[in-house]
Amino acid sequence: MSEIRVLLADDHSVLRDGLEAMLHAHPGMAVVGHAQDGREAVRKAIELSPDVTIMDIVMPELDGIEATRQVREHRPQSRVVILSMYSTTEHIFRALQAGAQGYLLKESAGAEVVAAVRSVHAGRRYLSQKITETVVDDYIREHHARSPLEALSPRERQILQGVAEGKSTAEIARALYLSPKTVDTYRSRLMQKLELDSVAGLVRFAIECGLTPP
Repeated sequence: MSEIRVLLADDHSVLRDGLEAMLHAHPGMAVVGHAQDGREAVRKAIELSPDVTIMDIVMPELDGIEATRQVREHRPQSRVVILSMYSTTEHIFRALQAGAQGYLLKESAGAEVVAAVRSVHAGRRYLSQKITETVVDDYIREHHARSPLEALSPRERQILQGVAEGKSTAEIARALYLSPKTVDTYRSRLMQKLELDSVAGLVRFAIECGLTPP
């Protein structure tokens, strides 16, 4: 099996040297070049056509994300792993949108760097475990915040639950100790708030939100 040819792009020589020593210690890895700023990284990637470039996200001349975009434009077959101190979803998504296949924190252990290089070379994405947890947590938080149910009062949710269960106005009124007129008022308010024009639409919305009969 041929070696995986790696380009190291980081403005800190100590980190570059450490990465090179670590990669050389693993069979099947070959460091073919170094770059100490973003522009040099792009130039070396075009000249050397490495299989994988490990790219620092913050570098002089050209930041790692823009350098990644240019590398992928000129050498689309070359893979890029971003090495970063940032674990925010904003930085992660910007890197992935620029064409990076991997995203590692600088605190990552050597074994994880090797795993990332092998994974992206094989055509898979690689996010370090901490990054994966951040992305999932942020998605869950955003999805929860955007739930239409969040805009409803507890009483409105009770009315909506009754609608989802197929109960009549009278049945909902009895269950909640309200008058039928009050239930109708709540239902009309729900339809207005959710921009729905029929009870059928209200039922569909309730089911889509998981308010199915227990």
